[in-house]
Amino acid sequence: MYESIKNFNKQFIYEPKIINEDNLVKKSNFIVVGMGGSALAPLLLKKYKPEINIMIHNNYGLPQINKKELENSLIILSSYSGNTEEVLDAFQKAKENNLNMAIISVGGKLLSLAKENDIPYIEIPNTGIQPRMALGYSTKAFLKLIGDENGLKEISKLSEILDPTDYEENGKILAQKLKNYVPIIYTSSNNLSIVYNWKIKLNETGKIPAFYNVLPELNHNEMTGFDAVESTRELSNKFYFIILKDEEDDKRILNRMNILEKLYKDRNLKVEIIEINGENIWHKIFSSLILADFTAYYTALEYGQDPKQVPMVEELKKLIA
Repeated sequence: MYESIKNFNKQFIYEPKIINEDNLVKKSNFIVVGMGGSALAPLLLKKYKPEINIMIHNNYGLPQINKKELENSLIILSSYSGNTEEVLDAFQKAKENNLNMAIISVGGKLLSLAKENDIPYIEIPNTGIQPRMALGYSTKAFLKLIGDENGLKEISKLSEILDPTDYEENGKILAQKLKNYVPIIYTSSNNLSIVYNWKIKLNETGKIPAFYNVLPELNHNEMTGFDAVESTRELSNKFYFIILKDEEDDKRILNRMNILEKLYKDRNLKVEIIEINGENIWHKIFSSLILADFTAYYTALEYGQDPKQVPMVEELKKLIA
């Protein structure tokens, strides 16, 4: 796990190739079916290019939209292992309805189905890492499938300008601060994809409960749950708040973050401000996520846990099977 974080920038050297490209139907609307780490990349695409029309479906089958919308979309089936139950079910539904598909995977049943049915696919490198750690590979694969050559060129620069070791020490320090607390990560709605990734990494790698929310919505509800009085203080004191601040956010949102920090600190709650910085949009995204990776990695070590494996997920799969 440590090596996969330390060498993460090398994933951006990878050049994805579409097999059966002649069968790829060009669309401007995309429906991504994926679970867990296999669904993280399309969220980042929405941050990179908000105007892009991507619907993310984290369930069995296909989204409950009208048939015309399904026919006017490219359905991208994303499963790192290629054996994800929900994604395989979506494949069958899409095939039954003769819908346009493309596949991203390292192998498994899904890739076999792509080959058998001459469906366009990208086989991302199988380096033995966890799906959540293959985010560089999968993001480039998605950019290739949607035909964004400029995005591919821009993100490839991260192989040189992103140095994961720059974030290790801060990640270790933050993990020490989080010990014995449940983190709640806040940011602007514009950075939803980043904050969601933080939560997932702390859950899967850090092996701890972690939650997230976005401003301004949380100012209208969630924060009132932490207006600690004597009878509820024991509950509130279990949380550690991380606010991801992006100076490019609406000034009114930044003002709300500053005020929220004060309100929480006035109530003796733990608050950490972390700036989202970078040379370009991709650098901003992945520098923040590398910090999250190191924080989660050292959080697991703080509790004597294995950062890599997800035994409860594997137990659930066996019980379902």
